[in-house]
Amino acid sequence: MEEILFQVTKDQLETGMRGYPVGYCTTSYVDPIKGLFYRGKPISELYLWEPERVLFLLYYGKEGSAQDITHFSQELKKRAHCSQAVIKHIESLPRQGHPMKLFTAAILILGMLEGQGDYKEDCLNLIAKLPHLVAAVINYHAGWGDTPAPNAGMGYMENFAYMLQAPDIEKEKLAEVFRLFNILHYDHGGGNLSTFVGKAVASGLEGMYGSICAAMCGLAGPRHGKANQDCLTFVHTVLEEVGDNPTAAAVESLIRKRLQSNQLVYGFGHAVLRAEDARATIFYDYASEHFPDDPLVKVALLLRTEGPKVLKENPKISNPYPNVDAMSGTLLSAAGFPYSDYYTVLFGLARSVGIAIQIVYERCEAREGKGTPIVRPRYIYKSS
Repeated sequence: MEEILFQVTKDQLETGMRGYPVGYCTTSYVDPIKGLFYRGKPISELYLWEPERVLFLLYYGKEGSAQDITHFSQELKKRAHCSQAVIKHIESLPRQGHPMKLFTAAILILGMLEGQGDYKEDCLNLIAKLPHLVAAVINYHAGWGDTPAPNAGMGYMENFAYMLQAPDIEKEKLAEVFRLFNILHYDHGGGNLSTFVGKAVASGLEGMYGSICAAMCGLAGPRHGKANQDCLTFVHTVLEEVGDNPTAAAVESLIRKRLQSNQLVYGFGHAVLRAEDARATIFYDYASEHFPDDPLVKVALLLRTEGPKVLKENPKISNPYPNVDAMSGTLLSAAGFPYSDYYTVLFGLARSVGIAIQIVYERCEAREGKGTPIVRPRYIYKSS
């Protein structure tokens, strides 16, 4: 492999280490134009698969046969139940605050009561138990009642929709949108904040559950996982201002006014991408086909066309195109799940999968099985 040498300058400090290579990611990568790939396969192909098939690909690094997938699905179902002790402890926690706080605490509880102290076993158990754990967290936080046990006759995301006790939801329709959301959020390279944090904590030999808890704390912020919630709030704001029959001209005018008054325009730009996020494209296409008359969908589709047109006028903006958050929350709302406080938790349900698998690589496989060393970047003393 070609050796790459860097000379660090003052301008490169305090930049969040953006762009600095520090290791390998075996699960996924992001092409600036084509978007996300899992194990070398484009997300534009994988979104059509069932979750279990994608999970097998990510976990084992290869595409499974029909028999492989059946066996893997059965294995996940065997491990899918969180114990009643775990559920009981979750339901004794405070409901105050954002549900991500409850989710991170629930992960620690699961690890304390059911952790095996083995990265590979804990990875597979966590993947299997996440739908039950997250359903219990959301149902309890929302006050929607008791969470039923996983149904052995249902698939990975069908079960999640079945266990959610939200009022007046069409579970079959919602299960398909959850399937789509879940697959598109499993992984996104090795250097995003939550993934890096999880691997950094694991580098100190913290167990899988504590490492994923730390990763989810990283995901919880508005610059990362909470962006989908903030984007839906933005779409609601636009709808209130332009009305139920929005036009391209009205949306363009609103964007210009917000930029002129130094207000944020949510859902655009990305650290790596230089084209519309392939995941956003999938969401846009699905929403256009299934929910074309939804007022929020109409607004989001107009933001898709008018946003880049305005943002391209600023030469300092390297990526004026929509990212996945631009449409994910709107699609969930259109599908009958408008509870945006839980969108980051849904993100965490999915992203924990990729982070856990990356942790297995760094702890058990990297450097010929020795694992990566503890994360220890250098900071330069600066006097005040």
